[in-house]
Amino acid sequence: MIHLRSLEISDTLTDPARFPFNLPMIRETRRVEFETPVTFFVGENGSGKSTLLEAMAAAIGSVAVGGDSIQRDETLAHARELGRALKLVWNRKTRRGFFLRAEDFFRFARRMAQLAQEMADEAKGMEEKYSGYGLLLAKGALMGERAALVERYGEDLDANSHGESFLHIFQSRFVPGGLYLLDEPETPLSPQRQLALLSMIKQMIEEDAQFVIATHSPILMAFPGATIVSFDEYPLRKIAYEDVEHVNLTRDFLKDPERFLRHL
Repeated sequence: MIHLRSLEISDTLTDPARFPFNLPMIRETRRVEFETPVTFFVGENGSGKSTLLEAMAAAIGSVAVGGDSIQRDETLAHARELGRALKLVWNRKTRRGFFLRAEDFFRFARRMAQLAQEMADEAKGMEEKYSGYGLLLAKGALMGERAALVERYGEDLDANSHGESFLHIFQSRFVPGGLYLLDEPETPLSPQRQLALLSMIKQMIEEDAQFVIATHSPILMAFPGATIVSFDEYPLRKIAYEDVEHVNLTRDFLKDPERFLRHL
């Protein structure tokens, strides 16, 4: 399902000399179309792919997983400004889904683990305040909340490998019919777990989900039928998987590592 059909960037931007409006990607691109359920934003760091993804999240009003609310996060102030300059065109608007930056994951893991521990500590403290049936009621309600938290996010996200925890979040938060904006989700994932993420994405596509993903990963970019949008040239353009620079560099390196390493 393609929920978001396209976005248009206003050509009447204020203060075009100021970030993010001074990015070539913003100055020279008027429209981005989403023609398939999975779209990848690819390009070098600083090319603007994460900036546009963040602005989309602000314009859509996406729920941010791991970080503060998009409307309050100080690091996303520029995204909110750019988001106000975007016009979104929908096939069918959805309120489901979320926005996730890999950098927010580690804070999220620590916060969930801390919350679960605080609930357990509070339940122990109730033994000093209540007794009998009152204790059972109070403690039972709190431990029920903790059990629901653990069921959704795991006993201790920090205790697992980062990749395992990351996939756990996706498993617990993906729902049918959602629009998911993911910024470099491969960061904590091994190649094997990147394949597991692709499997999850495929399953969610079959349940009417849509994904827009900023990535450097040749593994993720290989998702069958996906659209790849290059941020290395302006205006933005669609390119084939075989033409992605990261794909060709990785392929050439794996064929002959010594050819690259002898120049170190």
